[in-house]
Amino acid sequence: MATWFNNQSRLVQILLLLIPVVNWVVEVLVRWSAFFKTKNIVTGLVAVLVLFFGLAFGWIDVIWCLFFKHLIFAKA
Repeated sequence: MATWFNNQSRLVQILLLLIPVVNWVVEVLVRWSAFFKTKNIVTGLVAVLVLFFGLAFGWIDVIWCLFFKHLIFAKA
């Protein structure tokens, strides 16, 4: 899922992150798939935090995605 998200156009990424409920679902799926792919502790910690604070991470990730075309700590 992380690779799929990173391969999307920037417009599609931003649209997915702007819609509140879709934002949380995309955040959870992308972050957990990135964690299972990389087995990185930081990626796992952020994946757990997104379960509870996903909307806050989503708004930060919209800005991050505009500049870097991937989510924070989820470049798998």
